[in-house]
Amino acid sequence: MLLEIGSSKKVLLRFLLIFSLILISLSGYFLYRAIPLGTAYKAKVLCSGVFVSGRSSKSILTNDIEIDSLAFLRFFNASIDRENRSVTSSTFGLFERKAIFRPGLGCTLLIGESQELLHQNSALFVSQIAVSQNSSDVFLDETNQTELQPSATTINKLNQVLDDAFSEPPTKGFRQTRAMIVVLNGRIIAERYSPEFSSDSALAGWSMAKSVVNTLVGIAVREGKLSLQDRALLPEWRGKGDQRANITLDMLLRMTDGLDFSENYSNPLDDVTNMLLGVGNASGYAIHKRLAASPGQRWSYSSGTTNILAKVLRNAYRGSDRDYLTIPRTELFDRLSMYNAIIEPDASGTFVGSSFMYATARDWARLGCLYLQDGVWNGNRILPEGWVAYSTTPTPQSPNGEYGAHFWLKINRRSEESKAIAVPKNANFALGYEGQLLAVVPSHNLVIVRLGLTTRSEAWSHAAFVFQVLRALEG
Repeated sequence: MLLEIGSSKKVLLRFLLIFSLILISLSGYFLYRAIPLGTAYKAKVLCSGVFVSGRSSKSILTNDIEIDSLAFLRFFNASIDRENRSVTSSTFGLFERKAIFRPGLGCTLLIGESQELLHQNSALFVSQIAVSQNSSDVFLDETNQTELQPSATTINKLNQVLDDAFSEPPTKGFRQTRAMIVVLNGRIIAERYSPEFSSDSALAGWSMAKSVVNTLVGIAVREGKLSLQDRALLPEWRGKGDQRANITLDMLLRMTDGLDFSENYSNPLDDVTNMLLGVGNASGYAIHKRLAASPGQRWSYSSGTTNILAKVLRNAYRGSDRDYLTIPRTELFDRLSMYNAIIEPDASGTFVGSSFMYATARDWARLGCLYLQDGVWNGNRILPEGWVAYSTTPTPQSPNGEYGAHFWLKINRRSEESKAIAVPKNANFALGYEGQLLAVVPSHNLVIVRLGLTTRSEAWSHAAFVFQVLRALEG
């Protein structure tokens, strides 16, 4: 009996030892994978904040990077080379990641390419930045403007809405609204910034960039370089029997491509995090994903899909890298006076169109006004006829028709369903991580922009905010 008990203890101890070794191994593997992503995030966000937004490094570290669930990043070192305009981050000298700034192109993580080559490739790129021209408060063509403006009472109510939007909920916190603008009938009727920011502050739009990719694709369609029914879009999908050849441009825009891409931000090792921070070729990461469903059969929100579109767009403009890199500025930003807007490419030279775009609140408002005017600006057609209607037509496979073609059509939250329902059905939205919002409300000739850094979803509600603005205007 004693022998049996002793033997059982040995088995238990052996099991515990093996289990502990497995846990240590798994933890080591997790850290080995996760730490480089953390250093990459810190280098990239700090680089763009300093060299694109023009902010102080102390403010970025304190208010953007080392807060809330990301507080552990304070243990990662970061050094700024202002002369060469780069940021390097590491953990005790290990897992080093570097982001470099290039004029007109913003910041790029240096993964898989040398710094010298990236600077050499961008030497031909000439960016025409004219911030002083961005001060106009007129956003619509004359034919779409109206002299009718809100009363003083209405403006007072609207300012109260903004007061609330810039406040910090005492129990929820971390709202951090930074910029807000309301454009009615082509003119700014409300605009506000938190102390560190101004109308010239280019801020991260995150996934609002997806709607800009839609716009750039629309321009390529207008120019005859692409068609919605194009298929076999990439060389990687043209192999014998490869069903990905059946993915059309329309399916990519509507996110019904069926590719096996996971968009789970709670897992630091998920596809979306690896694509944005772990590789130098974001579009290539997504392109090589296999099918999880037949093309056109299911809807699945995917940043990978948008970056595939950025590559398709690059292939459509069969000129030099300079031709591709200047497309956003020459074909869109300069034409709309979005002089501060920048889409950042990865190390492969393809725009990270899913996430890496910086622009001012006024820049975003101008994009919204382009969609109010059916894609026409100053009498010139930027988008093909019918593109706005196409972009804002529900994708049948999306839940309750909440998604169009790289535009959201609903901002529902179950706890505030009544407020979301009160928003006009013809409204459409570009939405981004940490509470970014561009709302276009055609029935009211209205555009609303909110930029911030909200780390807790309960601290901010798009539906409640848009509802409050509409209620103030209707009053």
